[in-house]
Amino acid sequence: MAPAVATRATTVRLPLPVYDQAKRFVDCEQRNTTTVLSLNDFFVKAIQAYVKLYRRRQIDAAFAMMAEDADYQKEASLLEEEFEISDWDALRLGEDHLTDEESYLANAG
Repeated sequence: MAPAVATRATTVRLPLPVYDQAKRFVDCEQRNTTTVLSLNDFFVKAIQAYVKLYRRRQIDAAFAMMAEDADYQKEASLLEEEFEISDWDALRLGEDHLTDEESYLANAG
């Protein structure tokens, strides 16, 4: 069983159409499935999904800024040059492994 997560009660004022839509969704969900979903659960899940989306947008924005950052681009190019030989070695080893597997499979059949 998962450990209990601390909670905090709060009051939220929602536009009536948003509340009504959420309530209809929860009611419909309870009629059509065996899943027990309360209005509170619905709002918690909705907020969690929004927080996840918001964090993803922050990460995407940070990567977008890196694409415009000249210092970062210079550092990335230096790292790429530094690892070029080992990258090619890894690719060659992977291809050799695939060739060995193909030979084995051809001779096993």
